[in-house]
Amino acid sequence: MSWKPPESADARLDAWVRPVPDWPQRGVLFRDLTPLWADARAWSRAVAALARPFDAEPPALVVGIEARGFLVASALAARWNAGILLARKPGKLPAAALREEYELEYGRASLESHVGLARPGTRVLIADDVIATGGTALAAHAMVRGLGCDLVGFAFVVEIAYLGGRAKLGNSAPAHSVIVYDRDDRVTVNE
Repeated sequence: MSWKPPESADARLDAWVRPVPDWPQRGVLFRDLTPLWADARAWSRAVAALARPFDAEPPALVVGIEARGFLVASALAARWNAGILLARKPGKLPAAALREEYELEYGRASLESHVGLARPGTRVLIADDVIATGGTALAAHAMVRGLGCDLVGFAFVVEIAYLGGRAKLGNSAPAHSVIVYDRDDRVTVNE
């Protein structure tokens, strides 16, 4: 499959998402966001679109999920003059951390976040590059609750809607995705 980034800076944001078939395994269509991040104007547009629903009352902290969620959280936090809280893979944090385990398709995983960096009641937004099955976002939500913070929402650059992640989040907090792919590979861009 031949792919080239858009020539016009005004192209729809999904034009900067490179489809990579059969990666990381056969049968998977990976959505590569590195072209979007490499184009300053497109990435700025994506950050503005991602932040828009939360701009009126921005959070005090943005939780970034390892690893690509760190990029998303950093951009949003800079926009709002907010702090960043990391949701990391186990063993990566040097101080006391709260751990939350979650289910994967083929096993279990967990996330950790430092304790004592957020006061109870702190308004928090969870940010990641992609929501697919929702397990990681749910684990981050449980971690936010465990830290005593108030979740104001979820923000995702891409949503693979047919994998059901948004439904798993339930009505816990508003969820916003900029680029949404449905089962028929139709795309909605919320810019």
